[in-house]
Amino acid sequence: MACAESDVDLCSVPLVALNVRVRKKLGLYLNPKHTVAADWMAVAETMGFSYLEIKNYEACKDPTKTVLENWQARTADASVGKLLSILKEVERNDVVEDLRPLIDDDVRKYCESLKKQAEPPVQVHEVDSCVPRTPERFGLTTEDDPEGAPEMFDAFICYCPSDFEFVHEMIRELEQTDYKLKLCVFDRNVLPGSCVWTITSELIEKRCKRMVVVISDEYLDSDACDFQTKFALSLCPGARSKRLIPVVYKAMKKPFPSILRFLTVCDYTRPCTQAWFWIRLAKALSLP
Repeated sequence: MACAESDVDLCSVPLVALNVRVRKKLGLYLNPKHTVAADWMAVAETMGFSYLEIKNYEACKDPTKTVLENWQARTADASVGKLLSILKEVERNDVVEDLRPLIDDDVRKYCESLKKQAEPPVQVHEVDSCVPRTPERFGLTTEDDPEGAPEMFDAFICYCPSDFEFVHEMIRELEQTDYKLKLCVFDRNVLPGSCVWTITSELIEKRCKRMVVVISDEYLDSDACDFQTKFALSLCPGARSKRLIPVVYKAMKKPFPSILRFLTVCDYTRPCTQAWFWIRLAKALSLP
């Protein structure tokens, strides 16, 4: 991706570059229903969302935020440039003009983080392990507010990229319904630019009450899922509230992971219990 300081191709900058302040301000502009100016519904329709999807988003506290997150998760070309193009298409040039300085600032920071990742690590002569660590890390997720409390979640979702379609269904059933749960989905909620293992352990241990493990044959081959599961298990019994909930949503050819055999499984593959699947899972995640 071209990220030259003087001329950035905004169509190549993914939507994840936009931080929480821009997303909140977009909601302030687009959430109110206008009789003249286009609101979030017009933006969602231009993004390709169906009538039924838009009607369901009406129940959300911040429909603009929900539309942006779902568009970002399901559309490969969801970019900053595409968003600005859509706002202009629905004739909300006022939003583009007012937010452009903030958007440019977020894009600059995103490009700088990419450059830092590409630079070779700096070698130091010695490392003092006695230096106290920061008690709480900020700026990990899209909704983190540097001047407020860190973003918290009901559950961390451990999954493989090949299982993302089911994760989308989980988001629809648990977040966009009366359950109103808040899920931590790495590809949707986590900002780029930091160590994957550090962010993951921080979220599981300090930001999420539970962890849902989406079990599949691909899960068994994933180093990332293996790390997340074992790390969450290591919190027990000292942190029993970090309960793991294994979920099976499709038939498996490989044996069920032995490390999770002692836990009660939420099984979506049994037709006779599918009607209760989301109710049971939502209740488990809603417990204090």
